[in-house]
Amino acid sequence: MLPLRGAWRHRCLSRCSKRGLSLAYTLHEPHKPQLDHAPLIVLHGLFGSKQNNRSISKALARDLKSRVYALDLRNHGDSPHDAVHDYAAMADDLEEFIQQHDLRLPTLIGHSMGAKVAMTVALRSPQVVGGLIAVDNAPVDAILKSDFHKYVQGMRDIEQAQVSRQAEANDILKKYEEALPIRQFLLTNLVRSSDGELLRFRIPIKTLASSLDKMGDFSFNNPDEVRYDGPTLIVRGTKSHYVADDVLPLIGRFFPMFKLVDIDSGHWVISEKPEAFRKAVVEFLEDAEG
Repeated sequence: MLPLRGAWRHRCLSRCSKRGLSLAYTLHEPHKPQLDHAPLIVLHGLFGSKQNNRSISKALARDLKSRVYALDLRNHGDSPHDAVHDYAAMADDLEEFIQQHDLRLPTLIGHSMGAKVAMTVALRSPQVVGGLIAVDNAPVDAILKSDFHKYVQGMRDIEQAQVSRQAEANDILKKYEEALPIRQFLLTNLVRSSDGELLRFRIPIKTLASSLDKMGDFSFNNPDEVRYDGPTLIVRGTKSHYVADDVLPLIGRFFPMFKLVDIDSGHWVISEKPEAFRKAVVEFLEDAEG
């Protein structure tokens, strides 16, 4: 793989190594990788992990013949915990990951919280990003959906109840979320305690709860100061409210090369409509290469 440009390497060694956390990841490799194909980095949303993106990462590696890195963002999955949880810090982590693994011009794919991380890196370090795919989020300050606050309360109740079985945790969570797929998604964060007796959440609930308002923020508010001119795909769920029609002009100012794909789904686009999402990504990246 080609080395990174000298200016980027110098900047990252002086800044990223001091600030970024070392993120856990899974590398999905195609059977016959094309070494000239840019790698992909896939970023999950709030309360998610690389585990949620396993199937789509394997499918994209197969179809695009590219290496796909599925990451755990800070305070999620197997990555380190830290008291700071905002987009600037997560962008530091991602930039350091790119530098540490000598990834040349990767395509960043992020859902929800991961979309804002990807957009932040693309805007502040456009020279290291080969492409951007933002899934159901926009570069705006917005109030986070109230469901996430309910999920936090549900997880707190589960820990206080000191459950030993997944079914017990699911019963408690029913009070806060009717949809079984979303409950199952949240409960992927449960792990067995060291003594094997109780289930606990591997994510730092207190830290994430105190950071919920920050997850609605965006790192930039003036598209006249920063923009990313590379290929950009915005994927939105038609039953979701996170990418409204009235923000499309602003998206165009931050990302003038953007294309829009609508998928008949709610906010959880990738898990709800994986085939439609896979097709949209493959077509976009193949067109960008052509």
